[in-house]
Amino acid sequence: MASVRKANWLAFLMPAGLLGGALISQYGFGLYPCEMCMWQRWPHLAAIILALPALLLGSKSWSKLLVVAAALAILVSGLIGGFHAGVEYDWWEGLTSCATSIPAGGDILDSIMNAPLVRCDVAPWSLFGISLAGYNFLLSVSGAILILVMLMTGRKDSDYV
Repeated sequence: MASVRKANWLAFLMPAGLLGGALISQYGFGLYPCEMCMWQRWPHLAAIILALPALLLGSKSWSKLLVVAAALAILVSGLIGGFHAGVEYDWWEGLTSCATSIPAGGDILDSIMNAPLVRCDVAPWSLFGISLAGYNFLLSVSGAILILVMLMTGRKDSDYV
């Protein structure tokens, strides 16, 4: 049987890895995020914040609730990623127009002219025909389901003693 502790680790490591990968692709490889890409990052950050105290405090009675909340946040990110992938594949229209942020201060026109244009309906990168948003959907939804199944079927670590 799966351990609640393993589900907790997965609820922490999965969003940390996906968020870390997104940041590496942005700052290391120049794949700037669109608005919908940014929407997918916030639930992963929330999942990390929820799973970390549960990891640090061990098998307290409420730590399982934190892991469930983290799994649901991961699921939300995956569903946003699925919607975004559908926009990229032209299955449906997106909710926003393409947008980019402009830093405060300085010359506004210069900032606009030098800001990268990032379209939400075009995948900047894909592997085997699957975009980053598509991979976020596949990994996050399957990971969230796995975490929830591990919690439902798992035993507390104290059951193994």
